[in-house]
Amino acid sequence: MLRVAVESAAGLPKKKLGSPDPVASVVFKDEKKKTKPINSELNPVWNETLEFDLKGVPLDSSSYIDVIVKDHETLGKDKLIGSANVSLKDLASSQVKSLPVKNLALLDENGKNIGATISMTIGYEPPAGAVTNTQDQLDGTGGEEGDVTDGGGQGTVTSPGEPGQKLRPRTRKRHNLANKPQDFQIRVRVIEGRQLPGNNIKPVVKVHVCGETHRTRIRKGNNPYFDEIFFFNINMLPSELFDEIISFRVYNSNSFRADCLMGEFKLDIGYIYDEPAHCIMKKWILLNDPDDSSSGAKGYLKVSMFVLGTGDEPPVEKKEQDNDKDDVESNLLLPAGVALRWVTLRLKVFRAEDIPQMDDSITQTIKAAFGGQENKKNLVDPFVEAWFAGKKLCTQIIEKNANPEWNQQLNLQVKFPSMCERIKLTVFDWDRLSGNDAIGTTYLDLTKVASSGGETEDEFSIFIDGVFFTGETENSEMGFLPAFGPCYINLYGSPREFSSLSDPYEDLNLGKGEGAAYRGRILVELSTKLDGKADKSVEEIPSDDLLVVQKYQRRRKYCLCAVFHSATMIQEPGEPIQFEVSIGNYGNKNDLTCKPLASTTQYSCAVFDGNNYYYLPWANTKPVIAITSFWEDISHRLDSVNIILYISNHLQTNLSALKSAVQSKAPDERLVEIWLKLINQLMEDISSVKIPDLEGKPNLTALDIQMKLLRDSVLKNIMKGAKHLFEEATDVNKCLSIIEGWLDKLKQLAEESQISMPDVIIWMLRGEKRVAYTRIPAHQVLYSSYSEQACGQFCGKTQTVFMKYPMDSKKGLKIPIQLRVNMWLGLATEEKKFNHYAEGVFKVFAELYENQAQVLGKWGTTGLLNRSKFSDVTGKVKLKHEYFLPPVGWEWEGDWGVDPEKSLLTEADAGHTDFVDEVYENETRLPGGEWKLAAEPYTDVNGEKVRGPTEIECPLGWKWEDNWTFDGNRAVDERGWEYGVTIPPDDKPKSWVATEKMYHIHRRRRMIRPRKRIPGAKTAADDTGDPEGWEYSSLIGWKFHRQQRSSDTFRRRRWRRKMTPADRVGASAIFKLEGALGQEVDVESKGDEKGSKAEASVKQFGANTPTVSCTFDQSYAYHLRVYVYQARNLTSLDKDSFSDPYVHVSFLHHSQTTETVRSTLNPTWDQTFIFKNVEIYGDPQSLAQNPPAVVMEIFDSDQVGKDEMLGRSTCIPLVKLNSGMDGSPKLLWEPVMHKNAPAGEVLVAAELILKAKGNDTELPLVPPKRGEKLYMVPQGVRPVVQLTAIEVLAWGLRNMKTYQLAPVTSPVLVVECGEERVQTAVIKNMKKCPNFPGNVLLLKVLLPKEEMYTPPIVLKVIDHRPFGRKPVVGQCTISSLEEFRCDPYATIAEVAMSSKVALMAASPRDLHVNIDDGRQHLLEEKETVDWWSKFYASVGESEKCRPYLDKGYDTLEVYDHELESVKQFMGLTDFCNTFKLYRGKNESDDDDPAVVGEFKGSFKMYPLPDDPGVPPPPRQFIELPDSISQECVVRIYVVQAIDLQPKDNNGKCDPYIKISLGKKSIDDRDNYVPYALNPVFGRMFEMTCFLPQDKDLKIAVYDFDLLSRDEKVGETVIDLENRLLSRFGSYCGLAQTYCISGPNQWRDQLKPSQILEQLARWKGLSPPRSEDNGNTLSFGGRLYCLSDFEANKEIHEHLGPPSERIALHVLRTQGLVPEHVETRTLYSSFQPTLPQGKLQMWVDIFPKRLGPPGPPFDISPRKAKKYFLRVIVWNTYDVVLDETSITSENMSDIYVKGWMPGMEEDKQKTDVHYRSLDGEGNFNWRFVFGFEYLPAEQLCLVSKKEHFWSLDKSEFRIPPKLIVQIWDNDKFSLDDYLGAIELDLQHLINPAKTPEKCSLSMVPDGTTPPKSDQFKSLFDQKSVRGWWPCYMDKDGKRELGGKVELTLEIVNEKEADERPSGKGRDEPNMNPKLDPPKRPETSFFWFSNPCKTCKFIVWRRFKWLFIGLVLLILVLLFIGILLYSLPNYISMKIVKPYN
Repeated sequence: MLRVAVESAAGLPKKKLGSPDPVASVVFKDEKKKTKPINSELNPVWNETLEFDLKGVPLDSSSYIDVIVKDHETLGKDKLIGSANVSLKDLASSQVKSLPVKNLALLDENGKNIGATISMTIGYEPPAGAVTNTQDQLDGTGGEEGDVTDGGGQGTVTSPGEPGQKLRPRTRKRHNLANKPQDFQIRVRVIEGRQLPGNNIKPVVKVHVCGETHRTRIRKGNNPYFDEIFFFNINMLPSELFDEIISFRVYNSNSFRADCLMGEFKLDIGYIYDEPAHCIMKKWILLNDPDDSSSGAKGYLKVSMFVLGTGDEPPVEKKEQDNDKDDVESNLLLPAGVALRWVTLRLKVFRAEDIPQMDDSITQTIKAAFGGQENKKNLVDPFVEAWFAGKKLCTQIIEKNANPEWNQQLNLQVKFPSMCERIKLTVFDWDRLSGNDAIGTTYLDLTKVASSGGETEDEFSIFIDGVFFTGETENSEMGFLPAFGPCYINLYGSPREFSSLSDPYEDLNLGKGEGAAYRGRILVELSTKLDGKADKSVEEIPSDDLLVVQKYQRRRKYCLCAVFHSATMIQEPGEPIQFEVSIGNYGNKNDLTCKPLASTTQYSCAVFDGNNYYYLPWANTKPVIAITSFWEDISHRLDSVNIILYISNHLQTNLSALKSAVQSKAPDERLVEIWLKLINQLMEDISSVKIPDLEGKPNLTALDIQMKLLRDSVLKNIMKGAKHLFEEATDVNKCLSIIEGWLDKLKQLAEESQISMPDVIIWMLRGEKRVAYTRIPAHQVLYSSYSEQACGQFCGKTQTVFMKYPMDSKKGLKIPIQLRVNMWLGLATEEKKFNHYAEGVFKVFAELYENQAQVLGKWGTTGLLNRSKFSDVTGKVKLKHEYFLPPVGWEWEGDWGVDPEKSLLTEADAGHTDFVDEVYENETRLPGGEWKLAAEPYTDVNGEKVRGPTEIECPLGWKWEDNWTFDGNRAVDERGWEYGVTIPPDDKPKSWVATEKMYHIHRRRRMIRPRKRIPGAKTAADDTGDPEGWEYSSLIGWKFHRQQRSSDTFRRRRWRRKMTPADRVGASAIFKLEGALGQEVDVESKGDEKGSKAEASVKQFGANTPTVSCTFDQSYAYHLRVYVYQARNLTSLDKDSFSDPYVHVSFLHHSQTTETVRSTLNPTWDQTFIFKNVEIYGDPQSLAQNPPAVVMEIFDSDQVGKDEMLGRSTCIPLVKLNSGMDGSPKLLWEPVMHKNAPAGEVLVAAELILKAKGNDTELPLVPPKRGEKLYMVPQGVRPVVQLTAIEVLAWGLRNMKTYQLAPVTSPVLVVECGEERVQTAVIKNMKKCPNFPGNVLLLKVLLPKEEMYTPPIVLKVIDHRPFGRKPVVGQCTISSLEEFRCDPYATIAEVAMSSKVALMAASPRDLHVNIDDGRQHLLEEKETVDWWSKFYASVGESEKCRPYLDKGYDTLEVYDHELESVKQFMGLTDFCNTFKLYRGKNESDDDDPAVVGEFKGSFKMYPLPDDPGVPPPPRQFIELPDSISQECVVRIYVVQAIDLQPKDNNGKCDPYIKISLGKKSIDDRDNYVPYALNPVFGRMFEMTCFLPQDKDLKIAVYDFDLLSRDEKVGETVIDLENRLLSRFGSYCGLAQTYCISGPNQWRDQLKPSQILEQLARWKGLSPPRSEDNGNTLSFGGRLYCLSDFEANKEIHEHLGPPSERIALHVLRTQGLVPEHVETRTLYSSFQPTLPQGKLQMWVDIFPKRLGPPGPPFDISPRKAKKYFLRVIVWNTYDVVLDETSITSENMSDIYVKGWMPGMEEDKQKTDVHYRSLDGEGNFNWRFVFGFEYLPAEQLCLVSKKEHFWSLDKSEFRIPPKLIVQIWDNDKFSLDDYLGAIELDLQHLINPAKTPEKCSLSMVPDGTTPPKSDQFKSLFDQKSVRGWWPCYMDKDGKRELGGKVELTLEIVNEKEADERPSGKGRDEPNMNPKLDPPKRPETSFFWFSNPCKTCKFIVWRRFKWLFIGLVLLILVLLFIGILLYSLPNYISMKIVKPYN
């Protein structure tokens, strides 16, 4: 059982209104318990016990609980106040039974401390029989290994410590990043390493990001401490950046071998960006061997990483004392048990289809030339490349095959859960010579094909706590591993047509941008195998699997029909236009692999709409295309997607309505009504529409089943949530975020990755060229028989489509064309259902054209040149009547007949009341000659010949409005000409310019003449034209007319023959038109036709497909009104900072244009457009459901050159089908988009009214007119207004930049709002005083009552120049006026806000500061107490300021951001705001216009009474300070910098401070801090200045460089004027106590009592009165006692008199700025949006008129103290005997080496103990290490030059450690290393008293948490003696190398002088005196002691050998002599000579 007693919390932050209602909840292993809420309390006391049943599972060391404190809301989501995490490590190891947790800091969601704490006690009773697991294994083998079931891809990966631990689903936070290259900064801090493998290693870490690599310095040892930060500055697309990888590699720099890589770790940048605050702080990453997946951990690295985008704040890294043994296990970046899972992603690549031709095969062409068959289809050699997490695998290459079968499995080995999210699949075409070309790219997003199971429960346990479902177990099985398919994935990219030139759209094939065409598809399957390593990375798929996958390739026939209703808004007419619809390859007219289909419309020529656009005149005959295609049946997937989209679309619509109601402040009843409708609709949708069941469905995959479970579960949860809201909710606003969460969830669920049916692509072709496209996902138009809701959103409905240019660099600036198209896609078996959707009558014709030319006045075929007698519409393909045969199932109806093309000849003015006739006048010349009329003087826009202006008569029923004039509103010169150069073979220029150059040989101008229809007059009866149906043209081109003219030389007529279906009825018969008509082509082999039959059929492909059209017998007339009221926040495109906007309003084929409003970004047009007769075909009911949009394109009118586009907006009209429908449309702000980015808003509404035949009386009244032709917006639609007063406080102008090289000298300010304007007086002298003489202006305006309609306030600064010029030198638009509204009758005293400045007139008082003569005492105190003590005490680093806290001195407030960002100080703009002034146009898209100055001022708005008799309300801006200039003393205290951007190549910086104020500047270059990114400056600068002129204080940090120029790291700017004027007293912060001496002496000019008197005067209160010798004080109606404030405080000798102290205490309750240090972010122009570091500092400002300020603080940095570490090496024991002597004894020549890390040059070693035979060594040797130590920070300060060429010493802060190594000495080879120990002097391992007790178990291995008593600090103990083990690594295991007996002692400098000691045994050999060691006689060096060598080595070992040898020699001598003398003796004996 685990019991958590939640006691209390303290210091919770206040809310905006009132106090929070805190409730605490505790989460343990996904189980959550809560306390009761406590109403409005900042220090709640709960005292509740929450119990968790452990279900028999004991705690383990990684267990923890989360404590969350929220603000309880009765309705909706409780708001998070703060949370904390408590590790249960100590309970788990059973060292304690209960764990008291006191004052635990609460953090906000970004991990920042909120200043509040919580206290509780945790008790634990281990389950019976549980073994306490004190040593949890690290690599997922210990504990209870999560068993993994692999059933259908479902299995939960669990970690040992946390059964069922899940990886939380991460939310993507990327949506708000613009998709354009932008600046990012990635900071990586490498802190330290642990347990790196190897002996005596020198590790270095390399960090690689985006092609840039940084490396750390080389360190020594297995636990190196790096603490280095690297900055990577990157400019790229966010989408590309997030797929990039950060890799950490640790190398052993000692080793030159290839295996010096010790371990690596990789991570997606996107992963970091998705973390809270885009950062990962102080996490351990686990290194592993990249080549060997089976190996375990290769050590750990502690890192912090963050990614900063534009506007991101870098998180603050708390430099708290790292608990050195912080548990690696619980701080791993991924939970350990999960992190160590190797999985294999098995990607099976089966086959591909429809791959386009990629090669230009010369051999094929040669073959074809010799009569061989050319086979273009298979000119491609494809292979697939899969890329994941930096690994790449490829399939084999299959040559010359467009439908390759690879049947290979790619095994991607990854760590799971992976940090990378997308598998990138690219199909390449292999090329022998050149680089491989990408065919297409697609991505498999693992987040969409896997689920961690957290999605379902997490979401709602947050929403409505405790009411339902806080993560019940029913859903915890929801997670599943990545699974996909078998399913086809479609590839999209550039158009399929092959050309041997380079493809301009090649990037689309690499997955950059939206692919514009289908490029084939690949069949893949993805499954995940846990553990185990695949043998091969690429292997063949077994044949069984190939059989299984066959069933996933069954096709069914689908039919697609599209009816084109209109094509409008064409801006570039030209050659005729045709549309092609394709799905996959079916329908692509250039693809020969499919049967020909009726997939293209007839060509049509665009006609002018009389105003601005062109359209295709289809009238009542709409083109139709019909395609049949074959795809897998995946209806169960698409039905689910459509159903979820259906629910989410309803929710989206209702949510938008609710939001706009909230925004327009609708009454509560209306809000509740909309809200109830939303909830009821949602509940009804979810309950009535069920996601289809999967049983019996074809093509089921594992992912389908998992997605179904997931979707059902989420819908169930949303349903529960909706019911709960319905019953409980009371506040609509709070529900919005919950409902938005549901909407996001639904949108995620609607993402289906297994969609094998390609998108429908519509191409617009101009002539033969593909110009624009649009992609429509198939599911949107798919018909489903499952239910109506499962049909696609636009199935059988007319939708509006804006087509796009492929890879449009202008991002949709210009629309190629707007289509209204009705599409239906369904299974062929359900084609009958299409009849229900089809409108109009479908007709099918075969058609051909008969051509004739006129030669010598006779018509005939002789002059046709290259045309045939009969051809298709283009005239290029020869046809004959006999070529045509109807397809199967169709038959002819009637015979061939002449049928003139009506729609192509529709007069352009049809349906218009006003029309503009246009003619282009053309002239030519020789270069430099005279202009003469061209050969064809008058043409249309395309250069086709037309009649001249004199020949054009006014048609019947029309009258001319004006004479012929030239059109000057284009890019033309002042007489309307535009010039061009003709490049042969063209006969006219391709492009035109407005300026004439010598080389121009062609010019033209557009002549226009408007005409108007005479109401009621008869128009010319429909001109039947030629009775024989001929159409005439002056040349063979596209423009034909009906009446023959004298100039015509060519004519043609259309023959058609109708077909009918033989056996079926209804529209669906058109799907039977597969195949071309002419199956049998009879080709005469004339000389002019080369080739074979096949070739001819290819040529006719698409030419003789039948044309399908849909005719409507009835059109409906509509009346449209568009109300364009105003726009706001448009972009400025003119040099004067404004634009001259006008709007083209377009609806279908009608358009009108507003008037132009000059120089404004917030134009009010107030116009109604009436389109009297809009003819629309089709059923009015279906139109009402899906009306066409009104499109508004806003342009900036320019005098010279072409008008530029400002943006585009659409508005859906309100449709009224009968006159009885009341209700006028409501004006709404519609967003204006410019290049896909918001560019303002326009206020519009529109209504479309169906006209009854011949009845105009029922239409709404005609609106009032303004001028002759302009209608205003009528009452009832336009906003209701009210007379409003706007008071303007115009304080002054600052920092005005020059205008046209001259300074701004005498400016005035003009304030405009609505139609009113008011102007200030002129500033006489900007230099002397830049404030306006009269500060307050009043503006009375009629403003709309509804806030959403309020126009902005526009400020213009106008300068007075010589000769009466008054240019606008700056402007500013203030769009939201809400913040300036006020109640004019509120207490006036509150508003009479002033500041210190108001009292400047008061005469300065004398200040007497008494200083006691306690000098001696102060000196002593100075030693221990400095300003830094106060600073550290304030940030909670208590160990750095010990005595200070005990004395009860002041602390200060340390803000982790700018003072201006502190909420309660309102940005210090309470007196006046600063508005930036802009000028100039937005040249490039990214930049804002240039800031050219600032306006200081403020506004107040309030309604005025309508009755003139009522007195107006009192004025608001009164009692202002004098606006004069005054001299001030400014003190700038710079404390330290944090995380500066490095500027030097070594990744460091040499920063110094540079300050500029007005014209003065201080350069502190001499005091630069070398090699530092977090330098401590501790500098104070004092300057004088005049405010307001010198208001901007700039504090910059520069990087010192000796040779090159110093670079600026960054700067921050402080507005001193705001600080002086603010009533928060920000000029000098209030201290906590009033001290007249000591370290916290009062530094303000005025005493607290004087400041309090001023405050009373500003607030309009009676002055404060003090009584009782100043111990009590009454202020503002309250009585304050000193004893209340100082009850528990220490009273010290520095305090001032009580009357001042109480005044200060009262002041501190008034919300003034306290004494503080602020943290300011530095920015540089090099990356203006990214922080370059931070600066901690503060500023004091003292006006000189108030007398001298108090003494400044001394904030110089602390100095390090000198310490000495004395180490005495007494003995060693059990040392490994490494050598074998000549006498084959095991022995070692032992010596001991020692050093402190960071001071390797001071390595010391003992003498050698030679010939130790038992591992014992005696030394009595002293090491003495001197080091600089910072006691406050517990780090050594090491200063040394890094390289001999370095200029300065680098300072490093390193934890104090001692490394002791045992070595074996070798004279002639390298010494052998026997073992080492690293001793941390702060956390010293307790030594053993005797060598026997000394073992390896004393040294923690980093995996088990250490016991608290295991470590002591040597700095506290001073001296310690004992035995420590030395060990070495062998094959990853530790082996004991020996034991060493040491004495460690630390002494400071003073003690070292008093008790000196020498190194080794040198003099002074004392403290203690070391005698030479008593070594055994056997210890000597053989070379220098030959006698001892004989005695101890030779004699001792070989004594008997020697004796034996001597005896042997004697015997041998004896025998030798015997043998020598024996013959002589014998002979003598025989001879006996003497005898």
